[in-house]
Amino acid sequence: MWKTRILALAFLIIGAGLAYFIYASIPSLNEGKTVYGQTTAEKFPFKLGLDLSGGVQLVYQADVSSIKPAEVKNAMDSLRDVVERRINLFGVAEPIVQIEEKGGVAGAVEERLIVELPGITDVKRAVEMIGQTPKLEFMTERSAKEIEAYNKALEKFNADQEAGKPLVVPPELVAGPYASTELSGRFLERATLEFDPTTREPIVSLVFNKQGAELFAKLTKENVNKTIAIFLDRDLGNTEPISAPVVREEITGGKAQITGKFTAAEAKTLVGRLNSGALPVDKLELLSTQTISAPLGAKALNAGVWAGIWGLVVVAGFLILWYRLPGVVAAVALAIYTVIMLILFKLFGITLTAAGIAGFILSIGMAVDANILIFERTKEELRKGHSVHDAVREGFARAWTSIRDSNISSIITSLILFWFGTSLIKGFALTFGLGVIVSMFSAITISRVLLFALPFSGHSALVRALFGSGFLKLK
Repeated sequence: MWKTRILALAFLIIGAGLAYFIYASIPSLNEGKTVYGQTTAEKFPFKLGLDLSGGVQLVYQADVSSIKPAEVKNAMDSLRDVVERRINLFGVAEPIVQIEEKGGVAGAVEERLIVELPGITDVKRAVEMIGQTPKLEFMTERSAKEIEAYNKALEKFNADQEAGKPLVVPPELVAGPYASTELSGRFLERATLEFDPTTREPIVSLVFNKQGAELFAKLTKENVNKTIAIFLDRDLGNTEPISAPVVREEITGGKAQITGKFTAAEAKTLVGRLNSGALPVDKLELLSTQTISAPLGAKALNAGVWAGIWGLVVVAGFLILWYRLPGVVAAVALAIYTVIMLILFKLFGITLTAAGIAGFILSIGMAVDANILIFERTKEELRKGHSVHDAVREGFARAWTSIRDSNISSIITSLILFWFGTSLIKGFALTFGLGVIVSMFSAITISRVLLFALPFSGHSALVRALFGSGFLKLK
């Protein structure tokens, strides 16, 4: 008995300590209080989603048509890392970059990138952050016959333009003097700025990853004494190569150089842009933008918090009115459950959204549902004349299977929603599933320990009054 009461006291003390920790981490209530040189709120902040903090959401569709199906996932992971690095250069706090697969027409899957930038309200600036990432391409020169056809087509096109004739771009001109290859910036590992020891001209050295090194070796082997042109952002109108060196021999080791046609400052800028990430996909198309102002986000957050508070108060009031002393125990367990959930949100950096708060509030109902099952079974045992402790023990044993099955079904539902849902649905599913798991602990463990710690036994009039239901007294 004393061990149970000590454990119950420990639960109450730990719960109170965690509650104070949460209180200390609310900025508006604790300005100036520090923990190791930082305010508690700065050291352990709640991570708010875009709909609560305000900012910009950008939804992109990635063109992966030229990427092999087995490599799409790696390309999208690389794209996410590239965009994150690019955004971090601008000092955006806590950007969220997520990959989303969306079913398209005839079963085709669209690869999308969702970028959330808290605190940024200028959509144009946000788009520029991502759009400035360069696309690097390596192209080989065409055959002599194809180049001759290109030159003739170019001469004819220029002559027609001078004569004022209707302009028709022939296919030879569209193709240009270079042919596309598999090697692109998505195989780039890093770029560095160097200087030629003789001429002191800037050189941009490139180092490819393992797959890129193999492609580059194959490319140089097949094009000895030919030109390999290096293009940057060709799809944006930069039709002239930034470098077009002639291959003298096969180059192994995965290293290449870009020389000429830029100053030291331009070379430094190019290195920075390449290291921030060359796009690992063919094209990144902006599908939609959404801007949420900070005041609107604060209003949504305030509404969610008050909804949670009123939900807890009303539920706790019902439990106490209807179940009396067990209801008080359930309300205490519910408070500890809430504290545990808020601590998990903080320590694991779970992003709180409006949908996530809804999932959290819904999980409160699951926690109450378990307590109600237990208390009803306990009352049935008390009516049979059992002592308090025996009734509580039997009540938990009889209610456990129902609680287990209902909670497992809820957890399975949350897993399905998290696996197949969009980012908005995932936020709801995560907080709901986590809440169901924690509610099982609070209802089964905390409530049980607190009830067994109560100093009541037998079947006296006081016990019947305290363990009655609503306006009825146990017989």
